[in-house]
Amino acid sequence: MRVAIFTDTYYPQVNGVARTLKRLTEQMSKRGYEYEVFAPEIDNSPLYPNVHQFTSIPFLFYPECRTAFANPKTIEKRLKEFKPDLIHITTPLTLGLYGLHAAKKLKIPVVGSYHTHFDLYLDYYKMSWISPLLWKYMKWFHAPFEKIFVPSQETKLHLETQGFTDLSIWSRGVNCEIFTPDKREEGRLHLKDKYSISSENIALYVGRLAPEKDLNTLIYSIKNTSVKTKEDLHWIIVGDGPCMEELKGELEEEKVLFTGYLSGNEIAMMYAAADVFLFPSATETFGNVVLESLSSGVPSIVSNQGGVKDIVTHEINGLKCEAGNGEQFVNALEYIINNPSVKHEMAKRARLYALEQSWDCIFDRLFSEYEEIIFYHHQILKHA
Repeated sequence: MRVAIFTDTYYPQVNGVARTLKRLTEQMSKRGYEYEVFAPEIDNSPLYPNVHQFTSIPFLFYPECRTAFANPKTIEKRLKEFKPDLIHITTPLTLGLYGLHAAKKLKIPVVGSYHTHFDLYLDYYKMSWISPLLWKYMKWFHAPFEKIFVPSQETKLHLETQGFTDLSIWSRGVNCEIFTPDKREEGRLHLKDKYSISSENIALYVGRLAPEKDLNTLIYSIKNTSVKTKEDLHWIIVGDGPCMEELKGELEEEKVLFTGYLSGNEIAMMYAAADVFLFPSATETFGNVVLESLSSGVPSIVSNQGGVKDIVTHEINGLKCEAGNGEQFVNALEYIINNPSVKHEMAKRARLYALEQSWDCIFDRLFSEYEEIIFYHHQILKHA
């Protein structure tokens, strides 16, 4: 099986789409499948023979994705040489358009994956008036796709209400050997040695620091925790984004450590060192960071909207709060922090849930669907 992947964000960028695609290509290599990636060029991008990079600038609305500039004939030439059985498009921006054009012209079957609720983001940027135009474009863009893969049941329902069909769930897994509660002691020592933090309780947020993550609820939760709980509670905020400096200003009087982006063992230690993970975003299609926290044995407090609500089971491995309701998030935080037996039981169940989310099983299903589409396309060509 040979697959060409078109994306407007890719490793080493730090976001859910880039990380998922890196995992996808690793699995393809592991199974002996051939792939080529068509992605934007960014600073410090590693060079791989099967990753084709194109000059790009940050996409104005969402800098995590890039606006790439390429010659369509160059792309077509490369595809003719590679002869992919399938094209997988992961983003609806410029490289996605290049991939779609090439798929139509070369008569290669094409699938897509939906990763971002751009329509929900518009509310946070006061641009909701664009939503009808966005959906019109998204329907046109996805119309030729044989199948659209979505990460959660919530996302599937969200697209079905807009009239999308041929939807299939491609969920997300977690590496339970990297994200493990076994790193708790190491993580606590790391916090003490590197940051001089030795508070008994650690509350953690991991994610992009941008309006669509509902940072107002995060700020409210940090500021309005009771004095008694605050005494031995330290917050860790891992991530970066356009709201970093504003957030630092809002929280300068609170016990908050801003680490910027972390990766590898350092981020795994941060998860394991935490007692509770708070993630108020209501715009997630899935929520990889929530699954990573659960795998680390950390109860998660999340919104009751978006893909995260499919990961957290209320009062089992965490708590769900009404989206945007800061008081509920504060109460949930204090409930877990101040009830060690509850925290311990949720932590245990969080880990058990994560252990069932095997990447191998998830990719077995995805590649099986790839093969069905390729087989069907070959049958059509055979009888044409």
